[in-house]
Amino acid sequence: MERAAPDRPRSVLAERTLVLNRSWIPIHLTSVRRALVMLFHHAAVAVEPDTYSTYDFEQWLRVEPPPGTRIVRTPNRVIAVPAVILLSNYDRLPGCTVPFSRRNLARRDAHRCQYCGRRQATDQLTIDHIVPRSCGGGTGWTNCVVACIPCNRKKGCRTPEQAGMKLLSTPRRPDWSLVLAVESGDGAVLAKFQGRGGLASRAVGA
Repeated sequence: MERAAPDRPRSVLAERTLVLNRSWIPIHLTSVRRALVMLFHHAAVAVEPDTYSTYDFEQWLRVEPPPGTRIVRTPNRVIAVPAVILLSNYDRLPGCTVPFSRRNLARRDAHRCQYCGRRQATDQLTIDHIVPRSCGGGTGWTNCVVACIPCNRKKGCRTPEQAGMKLLSTPRRPDWSLVLAVESGDGAVLAKFQGRGGLASRAVGA
């Protein structure tokens, strides 16, 4: 019997960097590879999340990576991975509508059954209508949560109150930044730039 080949470690160049527009508002994520290319072409500057200092490509090459941070090694140097980059010429805002889907619903609810709290893979979670469709409940962000199969079966075509079950949280429509934070895996970095549009005056060239 053949053994499956071990998973290759993910390249640091494929990891994610947060992208800010020129007004210092988070707009999306890009790969570390793409972020470094944008720095090289002066389409963006690197941002130090703790101090909000900015660095062009030549300055960033001279930054000494702190111990324990991600790095990219080349034959000639070690380059710190930019956690955040600031675009030089882009002022547009991201779209704020997150499409309703089971995948995005699972993201909003952190892949956790909203009745028992157990975390599950997406394919092990069901969409539960808080007010059942048979009672006029709609399919959307404010009437749907993810639930594990046992909890969904227990609740059946009843409201949580009728089934004697309690929701862990009140379902709300997510905004784009919540999904971005979940995808990035680093909500702390993202949080530093929420509502930071006033920092635009610090941007290089702004």
